[in-house]
Amino acid sequence: MVNGLRFQTARDLFAANTAVARDMTAVPTDQPSLEFCRRLMAGRIPEEAITFCAYLLPDRAAIWWGHECLGHLTELLEEQDLATLALIQEWVGDPNNATRREAVAGAAMTQQHTPAGWIALAAQRHISGLAAQNGSGLRPLPAAHAVNTGILAGLARVAVADRFSVLTAFVEMGIHLAETEALRRA
Repeated sequence: MVNGLRFQTARDLFAANTAVARDMTAVPTDQPSLEFCRRLMAGRIPEEAITFCAYLLPDRAAIWWGHECLGHLTELLEEQDLATLALIQEWVGDPNNATRREAVAGAAMTQQHTPAGWIALAAQRHISGLAAQNGSGLRPLPAAHAVNTGILAGLARVAVADRFSVLTAFVEMGIHLAETEALRRA
C-alpha cells in the first residue's frame, strides 16, 4: 500500500468528494485506492478507472495526466486541440503566471467540447476553485470532472479494437502518477 496517497481507500475518496458519485456507478469499498482502480479496469465499465484516477490525483497532477493522455492521441486531435495542449503544458510548468492562466482560460471558453478544451476547463476550474477557497464564491464542479471528460472524449476517438489497450495504458499512467505524488507527499 502506498502510504502518501491522498485517499487510502476508495471509500475515503468518495467520502471526501461527493461529485465522484455523480460520475461513477461503482460502489466504493474499503479496498486500497490503487487496487480498487485496477479492479474497475477489469470490471464491467472499465472507463470508471479513468474517472477514479481523475479524482484520486491532486488537481494539477490530474490536469498533467490529462495532458499526457491526450498527448498520446495527437494523430486523432485537431490543430486547435494541439495548440491547447501546448498552453496546458506551459500552465502546468508555471501555474502562477497570469498570462498563462489567461491563455488557458481563453482556451477553456472557446473549446469547451473538445478533448483538450475539457483539460483547459479543468485548469480553469482549478484556478477558480482556488479563488473560491479564498472567499470569492462557490466552487464549481471539480477539475477532476473535466479531466475525466477530456480523457474519455479523446479515448472515444480511438478505434474500438484498440480502445481497451489505450484505456489500460492511460490508467496505468494515472496510477504511476498517483504513486509518484504519494512519494512526494510522504
